[in-house]
Amino acid sequence: QVQLVESGGGLVQAGGSLSLSCAASERTFSNYRIGWFRQTPGKEREFVAAISWCGGRTYYADSVKGRFTISRDNAKNTVYLQMNSLKPDDTAVYSCAADGYSGSYYYLDSEYDYWGQGTQVTVSS
Repeated sequence: QVQLVESGGGLVQAGGSLSLSCAASERTFSNYRIGWFRQTPGKEREFVAAISWCGGRTYYADSVKGRFTISRDNAKNTVYLQMNSLKPDDTAVYSCAADGYSGSYYYLDSEYDYWGQGTQVTVSS
């Protein structure tokens, strides 16, 4: 079982940057596609970005494309989400998740097997 722990959330002004980390406990971490999702109260969980097991493929939601960058360091069992040009609409709890199958539906939270507890990102206007 993969345990995931997010860090790096916080409060930032609009236009600022934050870098989130997702650290995994499992040595087979490199076998998993990793996704970032976000959720605000009363709304469904929303796909943000995903990265393939080797880092060769990345996927982004249209709302973050060009502003967010996902990357991974398998030697450190860690995935990163660099968030630039943040907007108040980016305010949410951000969670990372691991997908052991790597099917076509990288943007569906149901495809992911393991989840972290989430980290709060708040962007003030």
